[in-house]
Amino acid sequence: MASGNGTSPDLRLTSRDMARFVRDGFLRFDGLVPRDLCAAAMDEIESGRHLRDRGQGGAQFRDIWADPGSALGQAFRLPRVAAIIHSLVGPDPRYDHHAAHLTPAHTRKGANLHQDAEYDVRRNHFDIQISFFPEDTPAESGGTLFLPGSQFRRVYESTTRRYQDVLGQVQAVCDAGTMFFWHTNVWHAARSNQTDRDRYMFKLRLNPTVRQQRLWNTADLDDPDTRTDVAKILSQMIPWHGQRHRIEVMNRIRLWRYLAGDPDFDVALWWTRIENTPDIVYRTQLA
Repeated sequence: MASGNGTSPDLRLTSRDMARFVRDGFLRFDGLVPRDLCAAAMDEIESGRHLRDRGQGGAQFRDIWADPGSALGQAFRLPRVAAIIHSLVGPDPRYDHHAAHLTPAHTRKGANLHQDAEYDVRRNHFDIQISFFPEDTPAESGGTLFLPGSQFRRVYESTTRRYQDVLGQVQAVCDAGTMFFWHTNVWHAARSNQTDRDRYMFKLRLNPTVRQQRLWNTADLDDPDTRTDVAKILSQMIPWHGQRHRIEVMNRIRLWRYLAGDPDFDVALWWTRIENTPDIVYRTQLA
């Protein structure tokens, strides 16, 4: 049964899922959209109908593709998709923009690893982007590449384009109906399309309109096993981080504290030890 705000808690992300999002900056879900709906969405994309339904940035997402006949509207309002969106940005997000990114057949792309929103300096709140692959995307078609754990690294848009291969990078090689939900600061890139078919990746950006705290299914949050697993997930090394691994763990802990509404959460005392300022506490007590 759906909750009062329209999504079932049982379909939302778990605490372990959220910890992986905090660590990697994205989550992948295969087969979210049925193939018949994918085909209908492709028809809309290729016809240009999605451009007519673009709307204005800042509108409520509920008003975008509101026509029941819109395949894109149906795809992004599937119960599981809506529940994942709710888990990340809340029950009534704001529409920012969308784009049907086309990589034509036999297109060779140069390096274009980049970050969309280096200007977004918010420490806790974040927008999400959803990459929807409406057709099968084999490796040779050049599916979008994502760099795990890059969301805390601010760079000037495409200054990272000189990087060709980064240890641990993930390319979207997937079946039709797959969606990636990603923190808008994740570094990403399109790849060369070596096939005879054009490739589309449909991207949607959404903004939160509520405090991004405990929006997922938090029924497991206080379970000791879950807390242990969350700590392990947030501690895991991403290969390309190298010597900055400890700083990245601290970034993850800080964000998790906010998202979970748990200011005392820590892993191996990383934040606790630098928050230990007994002289300040002592002076406060004397005042």
